[in-house]
Amino acid sequence: MNSSSSTLSPSAPEQRVSRGSAGANNYRHLKIKVRDAGLLGRRKGHYLGLVSVLVLLLGGAVTGFVLLGHSWFQLLIAAAIGIILTQFAFLAHEAAHRQILTSGPANDRVGRFLANFVVGISYQWWMNKHNKHHAMPNTVGKDPDIEWDTISFQTEDAKKQKGFLKWITERQGYLFFPLLTLEGLNLHMRSMIYLFTGERVKDRRREIISIIVRLTLYVAAIYIFLPVGIASAFIGVQLAVFGVYMGASFAPNHKGMPMIPKESRIDFFSRQVLTSRNVMARSKFGNRVLSHVFGGLNYQVEHHLFPSMPRANLAGVAAIVREYCQELKVPYTVTSVSQSYGQVITYLNKVGLSARDPFDCPMVGEFRPYK
Repeated sequence: MNSSSSTLSPSAPEQRVSRGSAGANNYRHLKIKVRDAGLLGRRKGHYLGLVSVLVLLLGGAVTGFVLLGHSWFQLLIAAAIGIILTQFAFLAHEAAHRQILTSGPANDRVGRFLANFVVGISYQWWMNKHNKHHAMPNTVGKDPDIEWDTISFQTEDAKKQKGFLKWITERQGYLFFPLLTLEGLNLHMRSMIYLFTGERVKDRRREIISIIVRLTLYVAAIYIFLPVGIASAFIGVQLAVFGVYMGASFAPNHKGMPMIPKESRIDFFSRQVLTSRNVMARSKFGNRVLSHVFGGLNYQVEHHLFPSMPRANLAGVAAIVREYCQELKVPYTVTSVSQSYGQVITYLNKVGLSARDPFDCPMVGEFRPYK
């Protein structure tokens, strides 16, 4: 398996990056190959089946919640709901990319309902943030996913941290998964802040009402049905599982991959391939399982090249893209699940160390002047 974690320099030709008409032609030729293979069409039956399964699972979790009553085993139900809501979030993400239905407005209606009323997060906030990421993945100053948010993804941000945040930054790789337990709460809060403070937010009032109604009904049902202690733990576990699952699904795809300087001129095809990492198993069955577990995000290279492609088609196009990249000698990165997380943790620790005082090293400290 091939992996890469370097930083693209402005002298991109050494990294086999195409520019101008050559780069555009590379993507055009690939798209023709994929179109001729019949992989650009919608898969409505696939999504209908997936939604049906998730609704049944959610119904089963609610039934279990009612039957268990005042029991600490309710925390298992909370964990299950955290997983199921993440799966619904994947569907909202796919609707935002126009993967589910043919009509853009129809996809938006589905995505907004799933994000606002089922998951409890602003669809418009996600669209705004995620579209910027897709346009300029891992590009300094342009990709919101590499901006500082407790964790530093760039050495410049790491060096700015002070006090407790500096302590976290220095150990952020090892603290990555523990910090993700707070990511669920963070996503809910950031999306609401955007709705109340963002400029020209589409359907602002509708989204605010939908989310508030959803959160009110959800929290009220839990606290009415369960004792305060179990109810509070229930919500905490559900948010923690949701945050870890979401973060663990999106982080392996780009973190630790090449960072592109803000002013670098790189064609679309090279930009998407060089900054993305696929997470694969050793068998076709294993990859089918991973595709469901990661919501198709394990085929990140293909997803970035064809963002409107249905999840069920990504496996088929992966072989085409990989062969095409070999032909053009463009690095195509594939890792296992464990390797991807290892690379993410190593990268975050490397960035975090840049925040450390050089005199923190015991050997160097011996030569530090006495005061």
